This record gives sequence, structure tokens and C-alpha cells, in this order.
Amino acid sequence: MLSRRRGHSRDGDERLAEPRPPRRAPFRPQFLVKFALLCAWLGSLSGSAHAVEPVRLWHAYRGAEERALADVLASFADAPVETLAVPYDAFAAKLGAAIPLGDGPDVFIDAHERLGDYRRQGLVAKVELALAGVEAQAARAVTLDGAAYGVPLSQKCVALFRRDELTSREPSSLEALASSLSAPPAPGHFVLAYESRSPYYHAALFGAYGGRLLEEGDRFGLVGPHAEASLVVARGLVERGLVPAGADGALVTQLFRSGRAAFAISGPWLASELDTAGVAYHVSPLPVVGATGRRMRPLLTVEAAMLSSAGAARPEARALATFLGAKPAAELRMRRARTVSARSDVVLPEGDHVLAAFAEAARHAEPMPTSVAMRAVWEPAEKAIRKVLSGAAEPRAALEEAAWRFSDVRRPLPPARSPAPLVVALGVAALLGAFVLVRRFKRGEVRARLRSSLPAYAYVTHAVVAIGLVVFAPLVAGAALSLTAGNVGEERYVGLANFVDILTARGRPLLSGGSFYLVLAVTVLWTVVNVLLHVGIGMALGLVLSRPTLRLRALYRVLLIVPWAVPSYVTALAWKGMFHRQFGAVTALMSRVASLTGVAYEPIDWFSRFSTAFAANLATNVWLGFPFMMVVTLAALTGVPKDVLEAAEIDGASRWQRFRLVTLPIIKPAMVPAVTLGAVWTFNMFNVVFLVSGGEPDGQTDTLVSEAYRWAFTRQAQFGYAAAYAVLIFALLFVATKLPDLLRSRRAVRSVLAASEVRS
Repeated sequence: MLSRRRGHSRDGDERLAEPRPPRRAPFRPQFLVKFALLCAWLGSLSGSAHAVEPVRLWHAYRGAEERALADVLASFADAPVETLAVPYDAFAAKLGAAIPLGDGPDVFIDAHERLGDYRRQGLVAKVELALAGVEAQAARAVTLDGAAYGVPLSQKCVALFRRDELTSREPSSLEALASSLSAPPAPGHFVLAYESRSPYYHAALFGAYGGRLLEEGDRFGLVGPHAEASLVVARGLVERGLVPAGADGALVTQLFRSGRAAFAISGPWLASELDTAGVAYHVSPLPVVGATGRRMRPLLTVEAAMLSSAGAARPEARALATFLGAKPAAELRMRRARTVSARSDVVLPEGDHVLAAFAEAARHAEPMPTSVAMRAVWEPAEKAIRKVLSGAAEPRAALEEAAWRFSDVRRPLPPARSPAPLVVALGVAALLGAFVLVRRFKRGEVRARLRSSLPAYAYVTHAVVAIGLVVFAPLVAGAALSLTAGNVGEERYVGLANFVDILTARGRPLLSGGSFYLVLAVTVLWTVVNVLLHVGIGMALGLVLSRPTLRLRALYRVLLIVPWAVPSYVTALAWKGMFHRQFGAVTALMSRVASLTGVAYEPIDWFSRFSTAFAANLATNVWLGFPFMMVVTLAALTGVPKDVLEAAEIDGASRWQRFRLVTLPIIKPAMVPAVTLGAVWTFNMFNVVFLVSGGEPDGQTDTLVSEAYRWAFTRQAQFGYAAAYAVLIFALLFVATKLPDLLRSRRAVRSVLAASEVRS
């Protein structure tokens, strides 16, 4: 042991090894820096525990309004504010999904007409604040049953815009618009541009006759002699070429900015577009209708700061809502965003004729109803207006049908039923399944196979769980929802009542407009024609591009795949514009061809008839769908042996015979799944139908998917009824995809039986 502890000196003397002194660690200043940063971080955590939590604010502002809101919030000192800009079309849906889960805003800014629906869903709370200094009609707009549910911020309505270089004086009436022009409009130009097919804009004309879209007691108001007279006036403006047919907001802006419309009916959003373009214009309240002697009365929207239930419990959120509606914030928004304030004590900026005109228009406007029934007015009213303006129906018949549709959507829900039969049926099915599994598990070979398969199950467990959560859980939830009826939070079990209503066409003839069977027939026609064209065009292009002698094959392949690469909604909107009656590229091309051939041509209103609207949808979807089949064909053709084709050619087979007897049977195993997948995609296609034709005319081009969407989001939010549609769609697709396998198995059984009979 001693020898192990000895060492040798340099001179060879052996002595005990002296212990070395411990090495001192070098000084590292980085350690002190890290320690200081760690202490600072821990201190910030402890300090943040006592900091005020930010107030979450949601809004749908853009442009100048969003910048004005940021300037207002910069002077709010009670608490930090987190803002989130949400698109207006998705605002209500996102609130309904986020607030019940506690992830929504404390304060949100939205239009007052949604208050009734928000209160029904429990998304909004009473503000319990004094509305001193607020315009009377703005205060009434946010008051429900004597309680205020929002702090009014601004008032918005439409007014009359006029270009200074085309007219220098305000028209005396609607009928005098054309006579107030300095010169008659040139071809392709219009006297007035507005969204004539929109119930929101038509409500102003209807208001001159003393009518309202929704009457007291939640009755459909667009019916009767006054409503018919207003539609006759609107149709006359379109037929005489004074107003463009089928104009949307973008087209109205484009026509007025480019000087192709002398007047326009729009809101403050158009003023911001014109200011950036340097257009000289004036704004005035809507004109008088000569037939009634009364001024057009537009709908008024009051934007208000509303509190969620969580926000109402926070003093900082209540303080923010009060701050947004106070006079200093209102004056700042008016200067920066040029919006009419909802306060009566805010003085308009001197010399701003635009704000003065909109303030005057707001005084003549009719606040939109906050009733939940208002959501059921828009769709039937728009369909009636479209049918009348296109000449497809007379005003009385169209409005009576609209009134029936409103009442059909608003009819009482099916009575609640006991879920006991369903529970018993599910229990019996579970017991039978358990009994079968136990019997099978008692067999020794089953247990042995199960034990040997355990490692394989471990590999696929995560995939099974993921697919179960992503695919099967939503299917089960949708099937359960289809057995209920009622609004969100008020669902009640109704059994198969939704399916009975759908399959009996809600008591109307089975092939009446909008019935399940008529929509199913349109959907099947849509699917068959699309798939045939997809496969035919895609296979033809694939055969051409597979030829090795074709020059620039790579370039052609890239160009032909582009329609598949572009998002479908972008393509759908582009094709919709191309089919516009007056300004579409298709209309311009057909007009050019007609002029070259000397044929008289009248522009086609593509969405006024089923045949042309269906053709427009079909052209769009074929453009989107053929590249997929082309790519699959190109991939399948790589598996065709060249020697087989050469042998067939040597045997004298023609090109068509080689394709039909050699190529097609070889590529069939690859094409059949692609065709099946394409059929399912086309059957469920929503973007094209919804964005191109919108179901026009009168819902005749709607498919089952778009019809289910309308029941869920435009017809009183009947999610149970829409879920029943989804279950039927799933059942139809399941049967359609399994039917070929069933038929093949039956043919196989028949062939086996026939062979056995021959042997016997």
C-alpha cells in the first residue's frame, strides 16, 4: 500500500508523494451576469403577479378606423389593452366560439343589430352605465328590455354620393337623377350605382313607402302593395339602364371612382376610397321618392362597445368601455376616421361636408332591429328581390314566397322527446357487441393471435388515437347533434324529427323548390357531369403529355397544373367576375365574336337561369378539377410496358384499340381510386357553388353541402337540422362507395355458384 503512495523525484530519490494544493477556479464574470439576469427575471415574475392583467379588445376595424382606435387607446391609462382585429363576416362566429370557453374578449366593438342574438347566447352583459350625451336613437338601439347592452360609439348608414364633374347640383328626387346630369350618360356608363339586389340597400327605397323589413311582433315586413311598388321602381331603374344589374360593393366603388357612374349609394367606407384616389365628390342624404313625396330612409347601424360576462366583472374593462364612448375619444375618432359620432355633444368639424351629410342622413335613418328574427329576413328577401329584378317573377308572387320562407324558417321547433329509446338501443347494441367479443376471446387461437399482435398494436396506437380524435369523434358529435334542435345552449333532444322533416320536404311536395330530393338530384347531376369532364379532359391531356416526341412537355405540364395550385376560392371569385353580365371577360369575348361574325348578341345574365348558372359553376369546377386527373393519368401511364404496346402495334391494333384494350386495363387500378376520390370531392364541393352562383337562381344550383350551410348559418342557426343534412350526405357517400364492392362480391358469388352447377 505504501508503494502506491510513493513517487520519484527528478534526482531519483524515492520519497512519499506530497499532496498537491487544490487548484483555485478562475474568476468568471459571465457567471455574475447570468446570476443577475436570473434574479431580475425572478423579480419580474414576482412583480408581474401583482400587475394588472391586460384588457382584451376585439374589433373589426380596418384602415383609418383601426388607426383612430389605436390613437384612442394610447391615452387609456387604467390598464394595458390587447387588441385583435377580426374580419366582420367571422366576428359573430368567433365570439360564439371563444367567449363560452373563456378565451374571448373582455370588450368588443360590434354592430347593435347583433345584440339580440348575443344576449340569447349569453355572450354580452349589461353595461349598467349612464348614456348621458348619447343620441336618442343610438341609445334606443343598444337598449333591450330597458337595459343598455353597449356603449354607443358611432352611427353608420348609406348616403348619396355625386361626382362634381358630372353633376353640380343635388337632385330633387330619385326620379330626377338623370335630369340633373350635365350630359346624358355614355354607353357603359350609369346614372346611379348601388347594390340593387341587396335587401340592406333596398330597405332605403322601401322606407320611403313607410315599410320596414321586420315589423312589430317579428313579422316579415317586405310584403304587400308598398313592397311591390318599391320593387317596381327598382326594376324600372335597372331595365332603363340607369342602374347596373347585379352590382356588388366592389363594382359600385369601381364605377364611381372611374367616372362611369354619376351617383352612388354607399356608406362612409366609399368616402375613404375616394379620398385616396383624389376624386372630387359631394355627399348628401338620400333623395326623395317622387311617388311618395318622402325621403328614402336607410337602415342605421350603431357601433357600440360591448362587455362579455367576464369583462363585466372587471373594473378595467368597464372603464375601457366608458372611455371609448366618452367625448374626447369620440372627437378623436371623428377627426381621424371621419365617422359620425353617436354622441349629441360632439361638434362636427367645420367645413367637412362629408361628415355633415352622413350626420344628416343618420337623423333620417331607421335603426336596424335587434331581434333574432332579423337574421331570417335577409335570405328570403334577397331571393325575392333578385327574382323580380331579373324578370323571373312578378313582385307579388316573389314576395309571397319570401314571406312563406321566412315563416318556414321561423316555425316552432319539434317537440322534445325522451332519449330513453335511444339509450336502450345503444345499451342493447353495446351488450351484444360485448357478448360477441367475449365469445370470440374465449377461443384460444384468438387470444394467441392477440398476444402475438400486441407489438403491432403498439406501433399503430398513436395513429388510431389521432384518427379517432380528428375523424371519428367529430362524426359521432355530428350524429348526436343531428338528433337535437334549438339554438346554441338551448338544444333539446328531438329524436329523428330533423330527418323526418328533411325526407318529407317539410310538408311540401317532394320535388318543390329547396326540397331534399330536388337538391339531391342537382347534386348528383353536378357530380356526374363534373367527374366525366374531369376524367375525360385529364386523361386526354395526360395521354398527350406522355408522348416523348412532344416538345416543351415540361412547360405544358407546369402550365396545366397551375389551376390546381391556385386556391379554389380565388379561382371561384375570378370566374364569377368573368361571368358578370356587363363587365365580365366571358361577356366581352362573346360580344367580340358576335361583332366579328355579324350576329346580334344580347349579354347573358348568367345567374338568372338554371342552365346558364349551372354552366358557370361547371366551367369553374372543371378548370379546378382536370389537373388532378391529368397528374394521376401521367403517373399511371409510367406503369404501362412499352413492349406490350409495341407488340399490339405489330399485331395491327389501331391507336384506339391499343388504348382501349391495353392501356386502359393497365391504368384502371390507379384511376378507379382517383375517380372515387374526385367524385367525393365534387359531391362535397362548396366553394364553387357558394362563391360563383351563390345558389342562384332562387337556390336551384345549391347542392346538399351548400344547403346544409344555409341551415346552419343563414336560417336561424339551426345546427341540428344542418347536422342531419351532414349525416345524410355521409350515408349517401358511404353507400355509393361501398356499392361497387357489394356488386362485385355478388357477381363473384354468382360465378362460383354457376361453376359448381356446371361441375355437378
